[in-house]
Amino acid sequence: MTNPLAWWNGLGRPLARLPRWAAMALIAALIASVVWSTFAVAPVEQAEVSRSEASESEGDRALYQRISERVAAGEGYYEAAVDEQRTRNYPTRPFVTVRLPTLAWLHSVIGASGVRIASMILLLACLWGLHQRLDGRTDPLERTAAVIMLALGGAAVAGSQSGYVHEVLAGMLLTLAFVLYTPQRWWPSLLAAGAALAVRELAAPFVLLWLALALMEKRWREVAALAALLLVFAVGMYLHYLGVEAYRLPGDPASQGWDGMLGPALPLMAMSRLTALLVLPVTYAAPFALLALVGWLGLGERMGLFATLWFFGMFAAMALFARPENFYWAQLVLPAYFAGLALAPRALADLGAAAKGSMERQS
Repeated sequence: MTNPLAWWNGLGRPLARLPRWAAMALIAALIASVVWSTFAVAPVEQAEVSRSEASESEGDRALYQRISERVAAGEGYYEAAVDEQRTRNYPTRPFVTVRLPTLAWLHSVIGASGVRIASMILLLACLWGLHQRLDGRTDPLERTAAVIMLALGGAAVAGSQSGYVHEVLAGMLLTLAFVLYTPQRWWPSLLAAGAALAVRELAAPFVLLWLALALMEKRWREVAALAALLLVFAVGMYLHYLGVEAYRLPGDPASQGWDGMLGPALPLMAMSRLTALLVLPVTYAAPFALLALVGWLGLGERMGLFATLWFFGMFAAMALFARPENFYWAQLVLPAYFAGLALAPRALADLGAAAKGSMERQS
C-alpha cells in the first residue's frame, strides 16, 4: 500500500493538480468564505471587547504578574497561584485552569523582561529557520516575503507585557520546532516542542500530529522519542494536578466550561487582533487572515501538509470550544501561520491555473 504522505509529497503543488470541478468548487468556497468573514468577525470581536469592559478583574496578565512576583519573593508557585486565582474569582477547577509553573519559575530567574527578550531571540531564530526551510521550495522573492510575514506575525513580542503571556512563548517555540524540522535532523525540533509543552499544555496537539506523521512514515526513532516526550508530559501534568489540588478549597470557583461554539469567526478575529493585521479594521483584516491558510495548503509536501493540519486543527478546536475571551489561544500557531500570507498568491495562481488549464484541455 502506498504511503499517503509519500503520495501527497509526489503531488508537488497540490492546488495546481486539482481537476477542474474541484478547483472551481474550491474557488467558489473561498470567495464565499471571504465574503462571509467580513460580516461574521465583527460581532465576535465586539463580544470579547464588551466582556473585557464589563469585567471587574484586572485581567489575566495582571494575575500572572502577581503570581510571578510572589514566586520571585520566595513563595511556592501553587500556593501563590491558587490563592491569587481564588482572590480574583478566577476558577481553580478543573486543575488546567491554573497555568503550568514554568513561566513563573522563569520569571524568578530572568524576569518578565528576560522572557520577552528570549521570545525576541526565538523569533529571530524562526526567521532564519523559515528562510532555510523554504530554500528550494519557493523563489527568493516569495521566501523573503514569507520571512517578513513571519516577523509581522510575531508582533506580539513587542508588547511590554508579552513576557507574561504563556501563549506567546509557547507559540514561538512551536514555530521554531516547525521551521527547524528535517527528517535527518529532528532532535532540535523535539527540544523546542518539549519546551513549548512545559509552558502551555495546549501545545500537545502539535506533538500528536508530528507523532501521527512519523508513524505514517515509519520513522521509528522519531516515534519512540515523541512517545517518550508525551509520557514525560503526562507525568508532568499529573504532578501539576497534585500541586493544584494541594491548595484548592471546596468552595473555589469552577470554570464555566469550554463550549463556546462560536465557529470559525473566533480564530479569524484572533488573527486580526494578534498580528500586524491589528492596524486594519477587523472586517478588512479577516479575509487576509483566511488567505494565510490557503497559502500553506498551496505549498504542498510535508511542510505544507503539517502546517495546514496544525492550523486547521487549532482553529477547529477554537471554533468548537473557545469562548470569546479565549481568543489568545491562536497565539500558539503564531508567528508561523502568518507567513502563509506570502504563499497565498502562489496558491491562488495555482487554483486559477487548475481551472483554466482543465477548461483549455476540454475545449
